[in-house]
Amino acid sequence: MKKFDLEKAKALKTVGKMKQEGVPGQFGAADAAVDRRAQRKLDQAQGLVSFPVKLRQEVIDQIRERAVQQDRNTNDIIGQLLEQALKG
Repeated sequence: MKKFDLEKAKALKTVGKMKQEGVPGQFGAADAAVDRRAQRKLDQAQGLVSFPVKLRQEVIDQIRERAVQQDRNTNDIIGQLLEQALKG
């Protein structure tokens, strides 16, 4: 076997190994998907449901300010505000 053929065989072997390994996640995308899945299960266990809403920027800014003042997250603040609005 010639030296060229040996090198070509090595290259083919390397390419074959690379194909078997698969594509690595870009910027930790695979980890993010697992974390989202775990978070979704935790939310479901608490009875929480995703409910996307479009609001004006001024309202969002007020909600974020209130969340910082009360040291809570925005989801808690929005839930509290909605419950108050529905009661009264």
